[in-house]
Amino acid sequence: MAGTRRVTLRGASEELGVSVEAVRKRVKRGSLRSDKDPDGRVYVYLDAGGDTSRPQAEAEGSELVEELRRQNEYLRGQLDIRTEELREHRRLLAGLIERVPELEAPDRARDGHESVPEDFGGAVPEEREKGSERPWWRRVFGG
Repeated sequence: MAGTRRVTLRGASEELGVSVEAVRKRVKRGSLRSDKDPDGRVYVYLDAGGDTSRPQAEAEGSELVEELRRQNEYLRGQLDIRTEELREHRRLLAGLIERVPELEAPDRARDGHESVPEDFGGAVPEEREKGSERPWWRRVFGG
């Protein structure tokens, strides 16, 4: 066991920067080597140089936090853009709604008769002769 130190659970938790329960879980999982004295006290074996994975994990964690901050800032910017677009759309829609009364409806009574769409063959469906055939779209979709 060259290069390892034998420490108590409490000493290992302080060196690793985790709780005593976390050290116990690591011992139970087998990720930390340990042994038990006859009096029931548990000792953990740590590398002589200490736990080098913790500073590396902290560095990776800070990089991850920075990346998440960058993504968060980007998404906030996208949200601001979409909010402005929505405001513009609402403004345009309000302007169009105000103009609806200005739009003039077709003057049906100008010629003295209503214009009839060509789909009806020049006659309103109710005015068609009883014996004439219904349009195909009425047969298919009903009505």
